[in-house]
Amino acid sequence: MTFAHDTQMALAAAAALVNTDPEGGSGEDTLQTRDDLARFLDDQGWYGVRLGDAGELDAVRALRPSLRRLWHLDEQSLVARINEILVEARALPQLVDHDGLGWHVHAVPQHAPLDQRMAVEAAMAMIDVVRSGELDRLKTCAADDCEDVVVDLSRNRSRRFCEGGCGNRENVRAYRDRQRSDP
Repeated sequence: MTFAHDTQMALAAAAALVNTDPEGGSGEDTLQTRDDLARFLDDQGWYGVRLGDAGELDAVRALRPSLRRLWHLDEQSLVARINEILVEARALPQLVDHDGLGWHVHAVPQHAPLDQRMAVEAAMAMIDVVRSGELDRLKTCAADDCEDVVVDLSRNRSRRFCEGGCGNRENVRAYRDRQRSDP
């Protein structure tokens, strides 16, 4: 395993949040309503206070472009942005154990605003990525028509496509191309 379980979960959740934005290439905003947000939080295992109001939804939606940029920064710029996020949130890392997750780190209280918790969780996970020298695990989908972000946690660093079905679509396209070229 490359990263601790909480880092893997936070990276996956950050990528999933970024990829709800239509700017990612899916062309569809999958985080439009408060119900969408509730489903997303449940699917990603987010704990802590949820207001479930329009303001919280707007704040989380507004966070997506900021998190997307993390995938595209060089190491120095990423470190600077991580530090900005942590300072803005007045992050104070603490070791916690709740909900059967085992020991992991929280840097803001569970009653902090949801968008702040999401930003800080992503920043804390990115710290591990930088410290491990694993920035190459942060990718953009290899499909020509997709800009979704990818966290490659595979052993051999072979993951190329996002969770949105691009890998299957590319495989079908390659198969059809082979069929057309065979006599």
